Amino acid sequence: LLSRAQVYVLRPLEAPELQQLLERALSTDEILKKRNVKVESTDALFRFSGGDARKLLNILDIIVGASDGDIIIDDERVTECLQQNIALYDKNGEQHYDVISAFIKSVRGSDPNAAIYYLARMLAGGEEPRFIARRLVILASEDIGLANPNALLLANACFDTVHKIGMPEARITLAETTIYLATSPKSNSAYKAINQALAMVEKDTTNRPVPLHLRNAPTKLMDKLGYGADYKYAHDYAGNFVRQEFLPDSLSGTRFYTPNEQNAQEAKIAERMRLLWGDKYDK
Repeated sequence: LLSRAQVYVLRPLEAPELQQLLERALSTDEILKKRNVKVESTDALFRFSGGDARKLLNILDIIVGASDGDIIIDDERVTECLQQNIALYDKNGEQHYDVISAFIKSVRGSDPNAAIYYLARMLAGGEEPRFIARRLVILASEDIGLANPNALLLANACFDTVHKIGMPEARITLAETTIYLATSPKSNSAYKAINQALAMVEKDTTNRPVPLHLRNAPTKLMDKLGYGADYKYAHDYAGNFVRQEFLPDSLSGTRFYTPNEQNAQEAKIAERMRLLWGDKYDK
């Protein structure tokens, strides 16, 4: 489809372009032409507009609507009218996706300062706190995972707390969880393992049979056929472990989960797997 369409990348307007837009509005708008408008400073006006022409005009409209008589446009007046939050974050526009993306990547990238900044951007812009809490739960599973399993517990507790208490107190819980996740060691090994297993299962059309020793035998016929006959109950053996095959015979030796030994928690998991399974989990 893109080969048959023209694609225009729209970038934020710069200060000279916003200045031109402001002057045009003041000189051509029928209502503004009848009002005495004095522009003393534009830093706040341009900053809050975020390079968006529509937002600049909306801000101008808000200032005009909040003014009787002469209209003074300066940084203090603009900030007062907007209560320091409008135009920083648009829940229904591209800003929504840009800011949440930056938030997620800051946590994943272990930068608590950037993560808290983008959290503040979202909260100041009126983002639904439960939406943020859900993203933290996903981050705890996808990006921290087995490197720090407590992260998922805290993220779930955060979601429950935010649901129960709401804003403004929920900002504290969200901040605590954000900082904890951002400063935690990272691993996506569980994320990669399930994706690899799903990819294999989705293309596998052979309906591989479960090994007989792992099957239940609810009927006498199944018992006679050997269902469950050679199953070894792990708790009957030293260390509650005994080597046996759990995958279908045709998949024996297939490996989906590879511990990320760059973090201490999974290094211990890898060592235990090698101790139990030997060459099956050798590097």
